[in-house]
Amino acid sequence: MLAMTVLMLAYMDNVWLIHQKTEVSQIARQYILKMETVGYLEEADRIRLGRELEVAGVTELELGGTTMSPVTYGDIITLEIRGKLGGEHGFEEKRVSTAKH
Repeated sequence: MLAMTVLMLAYMDNVWLIHQKTEVSQIARQYILKMETVGYLEEADRIRLGRELEVAGVTELELGGTTMSPVTYGDIITLEIRGKLGGEHGFEEKRVSTAKH
């Protein structure tokens, strides 16, 4: 009975991490679409992105490699999100597209 309880708790922890990572992926998708129309990640969007990721459970957020200054039509834009979920599980989410503004 104790072993089943431990297995169930481990399973629930893994399901929660998968849920958080899926949420992070959806947030990244929303912001890369915004970046396509503007050509980069604007400061106001960067702040909103940070808040949304914090609510999703991301800690130690890094946006290194993200396109932070304007690019011309057709140039590559990148959104790279690194951090930790659950305080200990590192992850990286990378989205690449082209500017369509």
